[in-house]
Amino acid sequence: MTISERIFERLKQLNMTQKSFSEQTGILPSTISEWKKNKTNPSSDKIMSICKVLDVTPEWLLSGIDGAAGRDNNRTYYVVDKRTGIGTLVERYNELEADKRDRLIGYADALLSKEVSRSMIK
Repeated sequence: MTISERIFERLKQLNMTQKSFSEQTGILPSTISEWKKNKTNPSSDKIMSICKVLDVTPEWLLSGIDGAAGRDNNRTYYVVDKRTGIGTLVERYNELEADKRDRLIGYADALLSKEVSRSMIK
């Protein structure tokens, strides 16, 4: 089974229209139609947004193999939209040197620790 065949199989499972899929992924409807008509596959820059909308892993989309044996939250990665606050945070984090990344993680841990302490006092 090809990547595009898996996409259309999943759309059917989700009862999602190609139009809705197009709107949620930002992929042109004509591009999606081309995948179906010519049995071509999406370009690599579209894979993560497709996975996010279809709630599948890249492994499943690319190979048909679901390493987590299901579409649940056992993933070891996140799909993050770059246009969100978390996306910006990830970009900034990736720009830091390793020692500064460690400091940032330590700072986040300290903030969380304070929050936990405050919630216990209340």
